[in-house]
Amino acid sequence: MLIIFSGLPGTGKTTIARELALELRAGLLRIDSLEHALLQSGRVKNNDLGPAGYLAAYALAADNLRLGLTVVADSVNPIAVTRDAWRDVALNCGSDFLEVEVICSDPAEHRHRVETRESDIAGFVLPTWEDVMLRDYQPWTRERLTLDTARLSIPQAVAQVQAALVEKEEA
Repeated sequence: MLIIFSGLPGTGKTTIARELALELRAGLLRIDSLEHALLQSGRVKNNDLGPAGYLAAYALAADNLRLGLTVVADSVNPIAVTRDAWRDVALNCGSDFLEVEVICSDPAEHRHRVETRESDIAGFVLPTWEDVMLRDYQPWTRERLTLDTARLSIPQAVAQVQAALVEKEEA
């Protein structure tokens, strides 16, 4: 099973993805960690990062899905091409998938989170509120589970994902 998280920075997707991975004993692939490691290698410059982090994550996800493991993918996943690519990874491995979009419908709360959070990756520079607002984040055009963290606690959000996974298994 590939659980594909999407959402703008500061919505809570990493916190939810991490908690879910812990509860499921699943692997966690976090684009921020992969991209930061690529930049730290000195082989990739920030303006040349392109799709490198996503491509590495797709490969790691496929390796783990082929082993029959559950993988939680944590990324902004902002455009149709990345959303399709994650889904294709699962389909090409014969694995089921669940797409999850995390939003924060309260702009003031979202901004507060972005402006007050601290990075949990040493040396990683978090985006500013302006960066978040200028981000190209395309609207979804297909079904997904939407979690609104302005209305849900982290445990409630994790529980909703787990319920959706049970529903998928029973379908």
